[in-house]
Amino acid sequence: TPFETCWQLRGTLASVCRKNNKLKATAPPARYGGRHTVTLIPGDGIGPELAKHVCELFRFCCVPVDFEVVNVDSTKTSEDDINNAIMAIRRNGVALKGNIETNHNLPPSHKSRNTLCLCSSSSLQYHSGSVRQCDAQPVPARSEDAPQKHRHHNNQGKHGGVPGVVECLKIITRTKSLRIADYAFRTAREKGRRRVTAIHKANIMKLGDGLFLECCKEVASGYPEITFNSMIVDNTTMQLVSRPQQFDVMVMPNLYGNVVSNVCAGLVGGPGLVPGANYGENYAVFETGTRNTGKSIANKNTANPTAMLLASCLLLDHLKLHGYASMIRKAILSTITDSQLHTADLGGKGSTSEMVQSIMDMTVRLHLSL
Repeated sequence: TPFETCWQLRGTLASVCRKNNKLKATAPPARYGGRHTVTLIPGDGIGPELAKHVCELFRFCCVPVDFEVVNVDSTKTSEDDINNAIMAIRRNGVALKGNIETNHNLPPSHKSRNTLCLCSSSSLQYHSGSVRQCDAQPVPARSEDAPQKHRHHNNQGKHGGVPGVVECLKIITRTKSLRIADYAFRTAREKGRRRVTAIHKANIMKLGDGLFLECCKEVASGYPEITFNSMIVDNTTMQLVSRPQQFDVMVMPNLYGNVVSNVCAGLVGGPGLVPGANYGENYAVFETGTRNTGKSIANKNTANPTAMLLASCLLLDHLKLHGYASMIRKAILSTITDSQLHTADLGGKGSTSEMVQSIMDMTVRLHLSL
């Protein structure tokens, strides 16, 4: 297509899979005349309206992607809907997901839909865990030198309980620690990054986090050109706020990643800007970089669509539709920087639909300028 051939590839995140215990690029093959089928889970809050805008933008740009919409109801106790979602992801190999509400007022016996989506990472085999990209946001940030990328496990560091006792079960394995560490270092090498920082709590959790840190050090020895250091997680949050330029690529277990990703998003402009990805051997799920549902602004046409749209660009890169991804990404950045059209979270007065329309108009101008 013209979009595929005319746009120069612009690198973003490494797509990965596993071969011989190493992660390497893979994507489900196109079907039905070169079109891809992608599972779309709208989620709660602003998720459905942002999902609608992604579909609208893809249709406008003639992206060869068909969405299979699977709704997950966060209020239900039955697991049928989440099982249907997992089955759809297995069937299609790739998904775009909105955030799902967690009701903390329900009894412990109720299984959170958001937790179920995360726990499905074990059945979907998110070997490389979660990746958050926090660089190159085209708005005034609290820090211009925020860390570029960080990655963490989705399938280690879980919580559980028994009747009458509250306990936290933290699972760290050598195999998966080596895997995520190797992914972090290989991505740093591929992207020209110079430093990898392992985030841990090994000063207290000497066995669990100690094993994770030991694995990171072991992998670091195979990448002598990349500087490796480690940092305790509580100090990390302070250092991110006070001197973020010291970080480049960060690697950590699951819980720390959830905290750090929100801090990084705050540094570069907020949750409306940062995309995220979950890569595995056979499956990949793309979402916003933080897990805010935006319930308070749902259906008000004020949400920032940038994070969800950039997540859809990562999805397109994963499907090797680099031309479309590059075109949409450039249109997003041009809309924010050139037209200065900002939603309320960035101090502007633009609406969600106005921003999406501006992005579509920008894709036309970019295409005509070829």
